[in-house]
Amino acid sequence: MSDIDSRTEPRPVTPSTILAAELREVTELLADVASIPHELMSRITRMRDLAAGLDPYLERCTTEESSALAALSQRTHTADWASRPVEQEMLSGQVEGQLLKFLVHMTGATRVLEIGMFTGYSALAMAEALPPHGEVVACEIDEYVAGFARESFAESAAGARIVVEVGPASETLRRLNGTSRPFDLVFLDADKTGYLDYYRTLLDTDLLTANAVIVVDNTLMQGQPYAPADGRTGNGDAIADFNHYVAKDPRVEQVLLPLRDGVTLIRRIAV
Repeated sequence: MSDIDSRTEPRPVTPSTILAAELREVTELLADVASIPHELMSRITRMRDLAAGLDPYLERCTTEESSALAALSQRTHTADWASRPVEQEMLSGQVEGQLLKFLVHMTGATRVLEIGMFTGYSALAMAEALPPHGEVVACEIDEYVAGFARESFAESAAGARIVVEVGPASETLRRLNGTSRPFDLVFLDADKTGYLDYYRTLLDTDLLTANAVIVVDNTLMQGQPYAPADGRTGNGDAIADFNHYVAKDPRVEQVLLPLRDGVTLIRRIAV
């Protein structure tokens, strides 16, 4: 396999793809064991195929991405991130991008805030769904990644609706509060240990409209929040704490969708 080929093969980072990879290895290990009953092997193989087929089927049954999004995705997958504190698996992808576009349309959002942009796939997807006067304010801490995204935005008409704010998102939020019109939709996909602080800032300031929706990515965090606690990473602990806090917050109602690495939709309610 060439260097380019190896860079284009994402590793499993969602509960379903991790499960599929585990089951594939188990079936390979058991393939040469003569004592394995046929019925047991057949059922393990079926479990493997169910897990492995899920994400490809979701993609086939979801609206195709635009040519601009496809090009951005290809650029991200073929770039060399080895020397960077980021990885290609951070890209949202076709199904989640289409979900975000759907939410922009459904909510009638004209002002969107993204906390954690990476190479800009989700920002561009949401911008494509906005009306001509709409705007995405995208926060990104990494200057190199922000530049990478801007190059892709420049190739798309919808990219003109995106304003990139480079720097710590917590500082950007403090600056935007009181100086910017409130946001109708927020997509949170930044450092996982900062999720709770970002969430509290959004709920405790004037950054949101009354009917705003917050979309939070990676809330299943590779299955770690519901796995035994001794196997969690720091990010897994942070997401488990975040999910627990939101579930107990009487100010909001929420639903956690098992899409990719988990997506939680949060809406503020009157209390």
